[in-house]
Amino acid sequence: MSRIGRKPIPVPEKVNVAISGTHVKVKGPLGEIERTFHPDMEIVSEGKELLVRRPSDTKNHKSLHGLTRALLGNMVTGVSQGFKKELEIVGVGYRAEAKKLGVLLSIGYSHGVFFVTPPDIKIEVPKPTSIVISGVDREQVGEVAAQIRSVRKPEPYKGKGIRYVGEHVHRKAGKTAK
Repeated sequence: MSRIGRKPIPVPEKVNVAISGTHVKVKGPLGEIERTFHPDMEIVSEGKELLVRRPSDTKNHKSLHGLTRALLGNMVTGVSQGFKKELEIVGVGYRAEAKKLGVLLSIGYSHGVFFVTPPDIKIEVPKPTSIVISGVDREQVGEVAAQIRSVRKPEPYKGKGIRYVGEHVHRKAGKTAK
């Protein structure tokens, strides 16, 4: 069996899970998420745990087993604790400003770049050079962080741009004079 797939998912006290076939709805203190999984996977609730079972040991079922368990675990974690990604902006004059519907990025272009946030995602700008993205859906939080980062990726010579907190930017040596 898959090492990840066979692990039970503990359901916290304040989280409710409704399973109808392959459609799962998870509701918790931070919000709710629903998703339909592959019809071959069987999702079972036993007490305070969720289990994912597969019908056979084919390669396709093995990969779906681990994937289903990971996605289900992320749903339970998201509604109970939430997910968060932090970005930092490096560069002279580069900054971010929180607006009502999103974030305004001033990052070296002749114009400001306005990024509209999805309704389920919360964006905070504690300092002009840092952005905190949070939400209940791990995929969506990561996707929004990647889209904001792609507006101005860190360049390899001076390291200017938008990067994840703790991300190492490989620096190149510039031109040398004779």
